[in-house]
Order: sequence, then C-alpha cells, then structure tokens
Amino acid sequence: MECTNNITEFILLGLSQNKKIKILCFLLFLFCYTAIWGGNMFVMISIIFSKLNEQPMYYFLNYLALSDLCYTSTVTPKLLTGLLKERNMISYTSCMAQLFTMHFFGGIEILILTVMAYDRYVAICKPLHYTIIMSRWRCHAMVAACCIGAFIHSFFQSFLVISLPLCGPNEMDHYFCDVYPLLSLACSNTHKVGLLVVANSGMMGLVTFIVLIWSYSFILYTIRTYPAENRGKALSTCSSHVTVVTLFFVPVLFIYIRPSVFYPEDKIFALFYTIIAPMFNPLIYTLRNMEMKNVLRQVWCHKLLFLEK
Repeated sequence: MECTNNITEFILLGLSQNKKIKILCFLLFLFCYTAIWGGNMFVMISIIFSKLNEQPMYYFLNYLALSDLCYTSTVTPKLLTGLLKERNMISYTSCMAQLFTMHFFGGIEILILTVMAYDRYVAICKPLHYTIIMSRWRCHAMVAACCIGAFIHSFFQSFLVISLPLCGPNEMDHYFCDVYPLLSLACSNTHKVGLLVVANSGMMGLVTFIVLIWSYSFILYTIRTYPAENRGKALSTCSSHVTVVTLFFVPVLFIYIRPSVFYPEDKIFALFYTIIAPMFNPLIYTLRNMEMKNVLRQVWCHKLLFLEK
C-alpha cells in the first residue's frame, strides 16, 4: 500500500464542545490527575522504604503504580490543556508518539497484572516452592519480559497506523490519538488493517483476561479446603487484584475486541482505563489489604516523627 499523507496535524474534538461542560470536566480531571499522582507516589514510596519491596507481590505492585503514572500521563495532560482551548490541535508526529507510548505503557500494565495473578497462583497453590519460583532474579526477568512484550505490541500497532494513507478530514472525535479514530480518517479500505488491530490489541487483551480468570478460578478451587482464617486472607488479597483487573479489562475488551468501528461512546469507556483505573488502583490495594495498611502506618508515622525531631 502506498502511503500518501496530506495531514500534518489533527483537531481533537474531545469530550464536549460546550464551554461549561469543558470547565467542569477540566476541574474533575485535574482532581483525578492530582489524585493519580498522589496515590501512586504514596504507594511507591511506601513500598520502596519498607520491607514490602522484598516480597514479589509488592515488587510488582510498585511497577504497576509506575506504569499507571506513565500511562495516564501520556493522555491526561493533553486532555486537560485541550479543555482550556477553543481548538485542541496535535501534530501528526505528536499523535503517533502518543499512540505508541499509550499502547506501550498500557501493554506493560496488562502484562504486569497477569504476572501479579501468576504470583498469587504460586503463593496460594504452590506455597512450598514459592521462594524458589518467585526468586528476585525471576521477578526482574518477568518485568523485563513485560516491557519487551509491550514494546512489540506497541510497535506493531503504531506501524499499522503509520502505514495508512491519510488525506483528510483531520478532525478526530476523541480526546487522544487512538487506532480506531485514526482508521476512520484513512482514505482507503481499512478492513484488513482493522482485523490486524483486533488480532493485536483485542486478542492480547482477551487472552490475558482469560488467563487471569483461569488463574483466579484455580485459586478459588484450591482455597476451598483452607481454614476460615487463611481462606479469608487469601480472598482479601485476590479480591483487590480482581477488582483492578475488572475495572481495567472490561472497557478495554469492549473497545478493542470488536471489529474496527469507532463509536462516540468509546470516549467514555476509554476514561475508565486511562484515568479512573489508575486513580482507584492505589485505594483498592491499600484499603483492602491489611498488611499494606500496617506498613503505611509504620512508614509514614516514622517519617512524621523524624520530621518533628
């Protein structure tokens, strides 16, 4: 396919063209973005300056918080500045960069969640071999594999879009550059490209979601014979993870598993995995985890006492 590109910049139509709604959205998402940074930095600092970092579960949680920060920062700042402008413009180069980084950090987040599910599976179903299987070297290797896998996914996704001929119009009915809105602007048949996008993003999300469901089904089957106290602790730890997985994966699958058709409602669903999930992840993992809450008290109370002295 010969790539002819006459577009040098795009107009992002955003969530609404109503000025009052845009101001309300700006205030709301500014609060959300502040909460995302505050919550995830709070979790990361607490893990790094405590013994929790020695445990694989919290080692991965630290990287999940970091990927949350990077992921939402590829989208939210542009959304906020766009809400204050009459016309929200983005150059072609910046658009492609946003597309690549968003899918890269989003891919890392999906794979980290899968690795965390595997960690819980080993901890509950193979406790005697846990320290051997989840050694620190293997944890490093898993995080590196998540980054490599996400890079391959994002590179392939970006390559598909860059190869598209874009002749106009240049108005994109979204608040960030994503695959389906860009496909709708192409001046050629995008059916084959759409199928490749579904095979890449859709199947990646679906396969990892099925693996996660299978892992937790096996965990539930294993802990049915546990004493009530141990069963409650295992369920509490896993329920936090299941909540995060559901909040992130359901809207992702809704958008990427279907044929390459863009609907205006997709912008609302995209808010869940670009802003809502990164904001609630720290709350879910701290409020529903007694061990995490105890460490938070120790770390931050110690810091406050140190500052008072």
